[in-house]
This record gives sequence, structure tokens and C-alpha cells, in this order.
Amino acid sequence: MLPILYRDDRVVVIDKPPGLLVHRSQVDRRETRFAIQLLRDQIGRRVWPAHRLDRGTSGVLIFGLDPETAAFLGRQFASGEIAKTYRALVRGHPPEQLTIDHPLDRVEDPYLLGPGPSSGTQEACTRLRRLARFELDIPIDRYPTSRYALVELLPVTGRRHQLRRHLKHIAHPIIGDATYGKGRHNRFFAEHFDCHRLLLACTGLVWRHPDDGRGIETKTPVGDTFAATLALLGWTHDQ
Repeated sequence: MLPILYRDDRVVVIDKPPGLLVHRSQVDRRETRFAIQLLRDQIGRRVWPAHRLDRGTSGVLIFGLDPETAAFLGRQFASGEIAKTYRALVRGHPPEQLTIDHPLDRVEDPYLLGPGPSSGTQEACTRLRRLARFELDIPIDRYPTSRYALVELLPVTGRRHQLRRHLKHIAHPIIGDATYGKGRHNRFFAEHFDCHRLLLACTGLVWRHPDDGRGIETKTPVGDTFAATLALLGWTHDQ
């Protein structure tokens, strides 16, 4: 069962588990399970996604219960009106506060049915706040100890893989990121913490309801192996 965070006659919001595609795409043509299908079967109604999360990213995912609602919500995402909050575990100790204002090259979107823009750059901005630092007495790279940090990420823009690419750009890649991360650290977390996922989660969205425009905040803590890994690192704060 998919955890439902919010539901009314127009909108349903779930906590998407990691490893689940939102809907069929070229990411994995052999995949047969999708969030849109599982949620439809769970609530007995058709649903339309208003946005997407990468397959490896968990957290808050919004669906409309009719195409008009999904389009209304989708326009809020496209315009940057929706406030998004993420948490990630990264390599190293970034500054306490940081604004990453770094343009990103366009990359192919496998969800698009037709060809998309193939070149050029887009403005991209992410705000970072460090929540905790960890240091392990284990040499993984060339240093005698290994440092990690839990960060909160507030994307101002919404480019493809923005958070993952921005964290790589500042040399603090997200743990578990097979594309933009560090293989040695990913393997360490898999072997020592039994953590085989991308440690990135959408923990909050603030969106306007299509009926009356009221603002609604939908939140969820990090869960599953993300929370378990943080506990093993010594993170004891309320999620």
C-alpha cells in the first residue's frame, strides 16, 4: 500500500517509495510497476500525476483526480510557485548555508514522448542548509576519516536532476547516486549500512488547492533505509 499523506475529491498526495517509477518511460521499459498504476488500484480511481520524482528519490508526490486538477497543479510546478523541500545525505561537510547558482546543460528527459531540447543551458538555483555533520574513523578515499552531512535542499528552479547535479558541482555528491556520485562511498554505504538507495527525499511541498486557492503544506519524514542509515550515523533528531 502506498502511504497517503492527503486526499480529498480533487487531489491525492502520496509518500513515494524509492525505486518506483511514476509512470511508464524509457528509464526502464521492462518495469511493470508504477506509482500511477498502484495508486489507481489502491483507491479505485484514475489518477493523473502533477509532477514527477526521479525513480530513486522518495517522498511527497501529488496527483490530480481529474486531468484539469493535474494541469492546475502542474502549472504551479512549472511556474516555480510550489515551495519544495528535500533532504539528502552528502559526502563531505558543506557550509552551514549556501546558495548554488549554477546553470545546467539541458539533458534528455526519458519521460518525454517526443524529442526535447538537445542543447543549451538553463539557469538553476538551489538553496542548501546543513542540518548535521558526521565523521567516521574509516578511510575510504585518500583521507584518514570519512565525512558526511545531512542537508536540507530548497530548489528555486526545477531542472532535470538539478539537486544531484548541483551537489556534484560543489563536490558534495549525494550518497547512493550512481550517475553523479562517488562509487567508493556508495559501495561503503551498501556494504556497511545495507543502504542501496539514493539518499534523497522530498520531505515537503506547499501548493495551492484548485477549489479555493488556499495554501496547503504536505510533509513527510524520511523513511525506510534513509532513516535507518541516519540512525546508524548517530542522527537522533525528530525528522
